[in-house]
Amino acid sequence: MMRTALCLSGFLAWAVPTALPATYVVAPDGADSNPGTLQRPFATLQRAQEAVRQTKGTVLLRGGTYYLSQPLVLTARDSGTREAPVVYQAYENEKPVISGGVRLTDLHWQPYQGGILKTQVPADLKTEEIFVNGERQVLARYPNFNSKARYFDGFAADAISKERASRWADPRGGYFHAMHPALWGDFTWIITGKDANGEVLKEGGWQNNRGGAIHAEIRFVENIFEELDAPGEWYLNPTTHTLYFYPPAGLDLKTATVEATCLRTLVEFRGDETNPVRFVRLKGLTFRQAARTVMDTKEPLLRTDWAIYRGGAIFFNGAEDCSLEDAVIDQVGGNAVFVNNYNRRIAILGSLITKAGASGIAFVGDQQAARSPLFNYSQVQNLDKIDPTPGPQTNNYPANCLVDNCLITLTGRVEKQTAGVEIDLAQDITVRHCSIYDMPRAGINIGDGCWGGHVIEFCDVFDTVRETGDHGSFNSWGRDRYWRSNISQVNQWIGKIPGFPFLDVVKPNIIRNSRWRCDHGWDIDLDDGSSHYEIYNNLLLKGGLKLREGYGRKVYNNIMANNGLHAHVWFNASGDEFFSNIVMKRHSPAGMPAVWGTRVDDNLFTTSEADRTAFLNQGCDKNSLVGDPLFVDPAHGDFTVKTGSPALKIGFKNFPMDQFGVQTPALKSITRTPEIPALAKTQAPTTARKTGSWLGAELGELAGEEFSAFGVSRESGGVHLVKVEPGSPAAAAGLRDHDLIQGVNGSPVKSIADLAAAVQSAAGKPLTLSFVRDQQTLSLTVKSQTPVTK
Repeated sequence: MMRTALCLSGFLAWAVPTALPATYVVAPDGADSNPGTLQRPFATLQRAQEAVRQTKGTVLLRGGTYYLSQPLVLTARDSGTREAPVVYQAYENEKPVISGGVRLTDLHWQPYQGGILKTQVPADLKTEEIFVNGERQVLARYPNFNSKARYFDGFAADAISKERASRWADPRGGYFHAMHPALWGDFTWIITGKDANGEVLKEGGWQNNRGGAIHAEIRFVENIFEELDAPGEWYLNPTTHTLYFYPPAGLDLKTATVEATCLRTLVEFRGDETNPVRFVRLKGLTFRQAARTVMDTKEPLLRTDWAIYRGGAIFFNGAEDCSLEDAVIDQVGGNAVFVNNYNRRIAILGSLITKAGASGIAFVGDQQAARSPLFNYSQVQNLDKIDPTPGPQTNNYPANCLVDNCLITLTGRVEKQTAGVEIDLAQDITVRHCSIYDMPRAGINIGDGCWGGHVIEFCDVFDTVRETGDHGSFNSWGRDRYWRSNISQVNQWIGKIPGFPFLDVVKPNIIRNSRWRCDHGWDIDLDDGSSHYEIYNNLLLKGGLKLREGYGRKVYNNIMANNGLHAHVWFNASGDEFFSNIVMKRHSPAGMPAVWGTRVDDNLFTTSEADRTAFLNQGCDKNSLVGDPLFVDPAHGDFTVKTGSPALKIGFKNFPMDQFGVQTPALKSITRTPEIPALAKTQAPTTARKTGSWLGAELGELAGEEFSAFGVSRESGGVHLVKVEPGSPAAAAGLRDHDLIQGVNGSPVKSIADLAAAVQSAAGKPLTLSFVRDQQTLSLTVKSQTPVTK
């Protein structure tokens, strides 16, 4: 009897069928008039779908490429049962490829100029991606593609300058990409032409929910004909239907396979809570060539930094007990997998996702399932208007879903505000034994506290935040009902309603037994408002752990190589706990209250007694220890401690060091692992902070963690008002503790010296100050005769 039993911790349970199911075969060289047997297979997935709807059972796909003219749409009619699921799977060891593109045939390449060739293509071809011999080629761009460049594979400040645009006869249809000025993701515009002065006209820039100004230097343009000047670049003229291509040396276009992407989605599960698609499995299939969707990435999520497009190469909507198994999703232009709104027990198992244009896997629910939702960082709630009911108000969100033993790499090829796994407006999502690396931003991102219960375990996440900044290999936000950027107001609210922070995150999120490394940020970054987390048994290799303001975080039994705790602007009654951790650096606070949470103690410092006692006045580490942890073999990644280690005295317990990342042999054989750092013997000395005073306010220059705490870039700088004395001229003028002055009378202020010079040059005249408060830029006028003292 055919065995179909599969049990994964309650996520899926396929029962053994009582009878052998019907089997149909499809092959690229088949015919839909055939009966669908091995000898006489069908030709299309849609014909096989018709057959298996009638009898249920299995569709076997022979090797070869299936070019879809439309997505395969699965509805409730396509459902199987627990005892007899409907299965679409590869035949034996063959490799069926489901493509959203078309193969371009009868191409007659002719010389154009400078090594560029041209050919006519069908008049109805519209595409933004060309593949040659299975590899995505470069859409004509400036500056040219450079795989060694950190941002955008090459960038130039003059990408849309008037001088550059003067070279372009008709740039309509081109794209302009630019980073956020603080590197919080990116923006994309479609170029609509040039005005009478030769300036570029464009539309878009809605891909980032923390929008505004754009980066002055990190920019590039693509799909501009005149920028076709490097091997591997191509351009399609939509008017003359002429395809131009600059072939790399050694490529013979006469024998090459040339394909163009057309469809956005390859397979869609289209049901709803009332009529879900149930018990359908996709197994052993390769999916390629789904179209880019960057200009439709515009829906803001709940006060996160994100905007999203609700779509992907594989799209789940209204499905239950369905799975994607042993798949390869290669070089799709947008999200690889998108689990949208109502879904239950969806499993993505043993799959390789590589070179996606946007995120690898996204779980995103309905905005209206949240109570009292807000959609932008700057929006604020009125306390008397907030719905106080815990949890969601509908079931229209993903829940009880699993990502297990997946390799996700090199995603975010087009969009940078993306992640290997993205979770928003969902509950009980488990990500287990996944290897995630080479990401422009986070490897795993949880965008809000709706509604918790997520488990991240046995994962290996590294080489992240490669093209952005102020982020982590794991990142979260929790700008939920209780949260606003004004710390003092939240402190007042929670004093009135103690359970307020847990109205949305009704279950704890757990991060455990995983390995993290971020070379351009924090290994684990719990940002604005992230609450109700339990973090234990993690090996952090580079960036340490950041806890920005939130409630109810419990962090214990972690190892932080060459780093430690980064504590940012905690709430007064946070209830946070940080204990039984091995840290190799003194804590790095920014804007912290007088007492840090409920418990910061019983940790092991590997550096010095001075580091242990640095924050005793804040109630930290009275019972912590200092010493050598006696790691077994840290040079080769084994950070378990030996018998006799002082770590055992503070309650530390060893955890496995050989279970991080994918475990299936086929994927493990092609998976990278992170570089293990050499452990520093001593900590670098702390640089003395520059201080001063002005108008009765204590001044300080930003250093280290404080740039992130204020939400500003290192380049912009600023002068921190550490303490504004009550009754002082600064207080009378309206300034407060922790304001950040960044400008005086229109001139930038990056340092105390800049502020002193600006005050002196004003010669006693009123000063218009530009300053940041609660991550918002404000201004006020000060009548000052007082110089800055340093």
